[in-house]
Amino acid sequence: MSGRPPPGPPQPGAMYGQQPRNPFTPQPYGSSQGHGQPGAYYENDESDVGDHPDSRYYGYGTDAESTENDVYGNSYTPSSDSLPQGSRAGHSDYSTTQYADYGPSGSREPYPAWSAERQIPLSKEEIEDIFLDLTQKFGFQRDSMRNQFDFLMQLLDSRASRMSPNQALLTLHADYIGGQHANYRKWYFAAQLDLDDAIGQSNNPGLNRLKSVRGAPAGKTKGEKSLDSALNRWRSAMNNMSQYDRMRQIALYLLCWGEAAQVRFVPECLSFIFKCADDYYRSAECQNRIDPVPEGVYLRAVIKPLYTLLRDQGYEVVEGKFVRREKDHEDIIGYDDVNQLFWYPEGIARIPLKDKRRLVDVPPSQRFMYFDKVDWNRAFFKTYKEKRTFLQLLVHFNRIWVIHISIYYFYTAYNSPRVYRRADNNDQPTVAMQWSATALGGAVATLIMIAATLAEFTFIPTTWNNTSHLARRLIFLLVTLALTAGPTFYIALYENPKQESNLPVILGVVQFFISVVATALFSILPSGRMFGDRVAGKSRKYLASQTFTASYPVLDRKTRTASIMLWVLIFGCKLVESYFFLTLSFRDPIRVMVGMEIQGCSDKLFSSYLCSKQAIFTLTIMYVMDLILFFLDTFLWYVIWNTVYSIARSFALGLSLWTPWKDIYTRLPKRIYAKLLATGDMEVKYKPKVLVSQIWNAIIISMYREHLLSIDHVQKLLYHQVQNESDGRRTLRAPPFFISQGDKGFAGEFFPAGSEAERRISFFAQSLTTSLPEPLPVDAMPTFTVLTPHYSEKILLSLREIIREEDQNTRVTLLEYLKQLHPIEWDNFVKDTKILAEESSGFGGPSPFGTAGEAEKGGKAPDIPFYAIGFKSAAPEYTLRTRIWASLRAQTLYRTVSGMMNYSKAIKLLYRVENPEVVQLFGGNTEKLERELERMARRKFKFCVSMQRYSKFSKEEQENAEFLLRAYPDLQIAYLDEEPSKKEGGEPRLFSALIDGHCEFNPETGKRRPKFRIELPGNPILGDGKSDNQNHAIIFYRGEYVQLIDANQDNYLEECLKIRNILGEFEEFNTSGQSPYAQWGHKEFAKEPVAIVGAREYIFSENIGILGDIAAGKEQTFGTLFARSWAWLGGKLHYGHPDFLNALFMCTRGGVSKAQKGLHVNEDIFAGMTAFARGGRIKHSEYFQCGKGRDLGFGTILNFQTKLGMGMGEQMLSREYYYLGSQLPIDRFMTFYYGHPGFHMNNILVILSIQVFMVALLFLGTLNKQLTICQYNSQGQFIGGQPGCYNLVPVFDWIRRCIISIFLVFFIAFMPLFLQELTDHGTGSALIRLGKHFLSLSPIFEVFSTQIYSNSILNNLTFGGARYIATGRGFATTRLSFAILYSRFAGPSIYLGMRTLLMILYITMSIWMPHLIYFWISVLSLCIAPFVFNPHQFAFADFIIDYREFLRWMSRGNARTHSNAWIGYCRLSRTAITGFKKKRLGYPSEKLSGDSPRAKFKHVLVAEIIAPICLAIIFTIAYMFVGSFPVNGKVPPSPLIRIGVVAIGPLVWNAAVLLVLFFVSVFLGPVLGGCCAKFPAVIASIAHILALVGMVAFFEFLWFLERWDASHAVLGIIAIIAIQRAVNKVFIATFLTREFKHDETNKAWWSGKWYGVGLGHHAMSQPAREFGVKILELSLWSGDFILAHVLLFILAIPLFIPFVDSVHSTMLFWLRPSKQIRPPLYTSKQRRQRRNIVIKYGFIFLVMFGIFGALVAIPAVFREVLDLECPFCDLL
Repeated sequence: MSGRPPPGPPQPGAMYGQQPRNPFTPQPYGSSQGHGQPGAYYENDESDVGDHPDSRYYGYGTDAESTENDVYGNSYTPSSDSLPQGSRAGHSDYSTTQYADYGPSGSREPYPAWSAERQIPLSKEEIEDIFLDLTQKFGFQRDSMRNQFDFLMQLLDSRASRMSPNQALLTLHADYIGGQHANYRKWYFAAQLDLDDAIGQSNNPGLNRLKSVRGAPAGKTKGEKSLDSALNRWRSAMNNMSQYDRMRQIALYLLCWGEAAQVRFVPECLSFIFKCADDYYRSAECQNRIDPVPEGVYLRAVIKPLYTLLRDQGYEVVEGKFVRREKDHEDIIGYDDVNQLFWYPEGIARIPLKDKRRLVDVPPSQRFMYFDKVDWNRAFFKTYKEKRTFLQLLVHFNRIWVIHISIYYFYTAYNSPRVYRRADNNDQPTVAMQWSATALGGAVATLIMIAATLAEFTFIPTTWNNTSHLARRLIFLLVTLALTAGPTFYIALYENPKQESNLPVILGVVQFFISVVATALFSILPSGRMFGDRVAGKSRKYLASQTFTASYPVLDRKTRTASIMLWVLIFGCKLVESYFFLTLSFRDPIRVMVGMEIQGCSDKLFSSYLCSKQAIFTLTIMYVMDLILFFLDTFLWYVIWNTVYSIARSFALGLSLWTPWKDIYTRLPKRIYAKLLATGDMEVKYKPKVLVSQIWNAIIISMYREHLLSIDHVQKLLYHQVQNESDGRRTLRAPPFFISQGDKGFAGEFFPAGSEAERRISFFAQSLTTSLPEPLPVDAMPTFTVLTPHYSEKILLSLREIIREEDQNTRVTLLEYLKQLHPIEWDNFVKDTKILAEESSGFGGPSPFGTAGEAEKGGKAPDIPFYAIGFKSAAPEYTLRTRIWASLRAQTLYRTVSGMMNYSKAIKLLYRVENPEVVQLFGGNTEKLERELERMARRKFKFCVSMQRYSKFSKEEQENAEFLLRAYPDLQIAYLDEEPSKKEGGEPRLFSALIDGHCEFNPETGKRRPKFRIELPGNPILGDGKSDNQNHAIIFYRGEYVQLIDANQDNYLEECLKIRNILGEFEEFNTSGQSPYAQWGHKEFAKEPVAIVGAREYIFSENIGILGDIAAGKEQTFGTLFARSWAWLGGKLHYGHPDFLNALFMCTRGGVSKAQKGLHVNEDIFAGMTAFARGGRIKHSEYFQCGKGRDLGFGTILNFQTKLGMGMGEQMLSREYYYLGSQLPIDRFMTFYYGHPGFHMNNILVILSIQVFMVALLFLGTLNKQLTICQYNSQGQFIGGQPGCYNLVPVFDWIRRCIISIFLVFFIAFMPLFLQELTDHGTGSALIRLGKHFLSLSPIFEVFSTQIYSNSILNNLTFGGARYIATGRGFATTRLSFAILYSRFAGPSIYLGMRTLLMILYITMSIWMPHLIYFWISVLSLCIAPFVFNPHQFAFADFIIDYREFLRWMSRGNARTHSNAWIGYCRLSRTAITGFKKKRLGYPSEKLSGDSPRAKFKHVLVAEIIAPICLAIIFTIAYMFVGSFPVNGKVPPSPLIRIGVVAIGPLVWNAAVLLVLFFVSVFLGPVLGGCCAKFPAVIASIAHILALVGMVAFFEFLWFLERWDASHAVLGIIAIIAIQRAVNKVFIATFLTREFKHDETNKAWWSGKWYGVGLGHHAMSQPAREFGVKILELSLWSGDFILAHVLLFILAIPLFIPFVDSVHSTMLFWLRPSKQIRPPLYTSKQRRQRRNIVIKYGFIFLVMFGIFGALVAIPAVFREVLDLECPFCDLL
């Protein structure tokens, strides 16, 4: 206490003439004691205090009005219970009641490590005074103060339990405020506030900073020196600070943070607020102030204005509701923009006050008083524009493009000499030209850099002289371009091969070497470090940027070498393989095709100009193809070497099953003793065996309780006490399990084979073979919190959900399905239940389960209910057992909570085992012992579920949540509480509230009274939900670490026992006794803190069929195999789930996740990037795992992938990618790129490669079909007598190699999973799993999911619209109808698949080779995958009923609205581009339509306009080539006119049909509408049928024009589809106005009623718009009708295979046919109905098949007969 400054702050209480109310005494909310009236805690109505515009911030207390709001005023008289005589009540509110009067010392301290006997620097009461004083000086909320006081005390208790209290306070202050790694200190110097504070009299840090930066070099070193001296001044100031002041600073920071709401996401803004508050506190004005400040002023004056600004960026108020604004990220000032204003002195200098002054013109000590006068709307601007454009990829990943494109250019240019040969020299270019042309690779690299630099100019604001380095870079690049490209022009124009001059050759060689150097430079050097090093530059100008975006944790030399070696190996292999495999095989095709002119073709419009160049077009497409393969190769080698690294790493860690170890089970007891128990600090009175036996038995019994083991197994696994026959003493006998492992003769079955128990025990045994950090004793371990966000996930399954089918398409109840999946566990459960039944009847009462006697009489019959549903009596307590059993095997919150509560059990167990004296102390009083253990568990572990919707739960959810609280009273639930506004039409007030199972009920509301209830500035859910949910609850975490858990996870007792080891990974167990402020750079304090420790996930949904297993496999390779090598090489980020976070590190840097709506959809990875960029290390632990559920159905897995893909699209726009991409050193950049965006880029390229390859093959097909190809014999010699033939043989060889290359890229995707399984479970298991995957057709799924990934990213980069997709977590046993699957996947995949299928059909007709089979499979996968993985897709009756549903889906929705109709699907797919009209049509139920804005024209220009037009041109050129050869000696008519007529014809036909019907409906509709309700439907069906007939007729007409040549007709169709698609897309993107939210216009068109249907003034303009739309809709409808029928015909083939349904189910669910789910049971009426439908629609299906078949077969068979004369046709 001696260090306290003498004048010091006056003691609280002395100031106000009376003692303040002690808020730390438990105070029930409604009690009126000491209040004027009930509820006065929250009585200060915001409406009065906040609304005085000119009432000076803290100057209340004069108006009559404000006195009644002065909560600290007269109404607070100290009551007898709040201040007991002579002492202060110093308990946080729950500690008073529960720890009274037991145990050795009578009453128990709530914070035992911070108690008087431990030389604490400040007593608890003094700390409490600090909090009271701050609260009254700044107007913090009482509840927030109580919460933060408890928070700080628990933090001190946690630290002081393993170091001296003095050191605990010191290190805490160093972590929050002043230490080397404290974010506040880093910010203080980055924003150059040291200059501001040192200069004092001048209040413009910006100008001073500019002075310090400019001037001669001597000035710069002066700037550096001043920084060093400033740092030393800072350190000594911190060192000399009293412990009292340190405590006060921490308390003030926590109080500012605790109420900051959304401002917690902007950590530097929060630091600025804290600094101003701290300066103000130390001013005389504050110290002399007598009146306490009203409660809640801080919230209203400081936080609310910032919150409002952030909220209003994304939302506007329309009719009293918040609606999303139609702004994209580039127009929204987001959290990062607000935060970055505070990074730079110029930013802080910008902050204006409402009276036109600036905040910096106010002296620092008074700034805090001016916060309510700041005009925040004028302060902020975009510091980085997240523009939605593909240029983002160019800027962030410029090194990837430079490396690949320029090296590809070097390789290919050198091997394409014929391209740049001289006109007079036929074959070879000159030497100089060859050097020079190859050297242009450097120019290519420079051009990419120039493009990236120009794009970068548009992303960052051009203020703050941060673009000067870009301008310097651009000048340098232009000079480089001149050097790398100039000589080529000179050589091409002026070189004369006849002259013997060496100058051109020398020039070419020099140019080549400059190019190589330039390419190497651009490939290796990060663009952010050229000309103005933002990463390591010494200028203070770059300090902020270095501190917050480039403080990457340093790798030690060994790891860095390994990292560089990895990339040397990858690129070494890649460059060699690409050169020999790709480039050299491409050399011959280039040689033969470069000069190839096609002879003898001519076209009426273009003569031979286009068609003679066909070979050149083909070669160009082949060049593009080769480049794509060049990119794909890198990823292939990355996967191979990364997997090798990871597996080598697992051997090094002693992880793999193949590591030579002597039986892991025999040594397990020793390892438990050595690694899990803190034995170093124990007195060894007990044999290790005794201690280990308690741990092991607890693990086995926990498994028995979870019904994983039967009683017989348990007997063989437990330690037993046996009597020694010689001396009668009792000894422990090891379980037979351990003995048998050493003695092979003593084998026996210890757990069911392949069971969960076996997996858990073997992982536990295996994990202890690795090195683990030493554990601390339980009472010295740090406190930690598990935090789970919950929205609407299932808490507990209801009985109805378990024993009833989901809907008529589900064939099985959930319980039946779970019994199939877990037969052993169900069996154990039933046995358990029967034992219970016998016991309860033994107690004399009637057995609720039926008596055991009945069972004996009736044999097994009375047990049937047990085996069927697990109970006989339907009393809730018995049905609950079954509900719990099922909930623990589904993905429920109950499973998560019960799993995570194992931490509590583990801590109790370890405490009991390691402290036998505690057991003796209570001498057999188990109740007191249990309370002592409970106390320890509660002190060290907290579990908080953030149930955002808790106050709005339905009755059932409420009961389930209450059940959780009763089962686990220590569980804490944070939720949002809402109070209606007191003003009419005002905003409701929201509160963050916290309850646990100990909170009593409020008799009036029937709800529990919260422990804390803290007002928020407004609705906290501004983003996608999850991160906001975490943020509102984060103030309730306790301790030093947080584990983030999702609501579909699980945990196990044996894993929880390792908690102390895993917390040891943070490397904070053994801190030195030295003060962190004694000297800078002390090795103890210099190492970067560990921010995140990742853990493994075990996917408990694996083995639940193929899809569950694929999802599990993805997670295994990503979350374990790759995470292992990434963490080692410093490339791992944070992926949510079971990661442990250093809470203090993360919370002072913006929280555990980011929250801008849309942009941060994958919220957790941004927290990882922030931690990484700000100097936090990210580790991965191999020995700890949590369970995790994954999506199990086709649709939900793809939803999840869509979410990931869209999230990745958003990440690619983010500034984090910009910083990482332009600042990381090359090896770490590559690790980051290929680990994150590279995977998705690779998916895009895989799909692109298939499409480009198809186009290349299509062009080759046209050449092969129309030209004579030269023939060679088997020796490769030319066969004579082939005049005018074309040599394309090398090209066909190249195709074969390409297909092999694409196949390898795909196949390598399975390698990581195979090797991971190999190292974890051995060869047999790996081969079986791989075999199961292939037999279950998982490659089909992989191709499809690749397309879904790439489609979702490309869509996101074009239209935006990323949002959090809640993925389904149920079991996928429901059959979805064809129409639903078709409408969901047609856009993302089926259309593309069908277009490609037509191309491959043409290719097969024109150049057949067996290699094409691979492409047939791949392309078919894109079309049929959704149906192949649909349960019971091939059940005959269901298939036909599906067909009926599909026909109805196609035809309904025209007379009256239908939620599930083709027209709705069609309109919805348009709205991504057109958006919805903002005006609401008076439908009160609909959501406000801010949800689908119109896409910006510049965004859709490339994807929706240019790309379709280019494709149409390409295919038209191919078609025209085929049609430009003479037929029977006559020059044919122009193919362009022919294709134009046939492509546009159907649209003209549709227009004509619609015009006629429009007048019919307008004149007859209003008349007949009254009597004939079906009138609109009839008109619509006439139009659709005529459109279909028109489309088919035009196709047949084309075939006729082609003289019934099938391949030409197919090529024609490909071109027609491309043209129609282009017309369609261009029309929608350029001419269509926004859609109505409802389909009024569609109904009006068919019914003819345009007035009186709510269209208002639109009734005039809409018919014209609708006419255009309907023309397109009819052609789309006809297309969908034909396409869907083709799909159905393909899918009908398997129906004829016997037993196909059960084979298919075995494939999907991995259940043997005998175990499979029974067919559904129907009533006789239902059976009759189904039979009738099947007969009727089966017949229609056959008729359709007949018609389709006839249209194709008749012309093919009777082509000679059908050759009719047609003079008009000859013109076409």
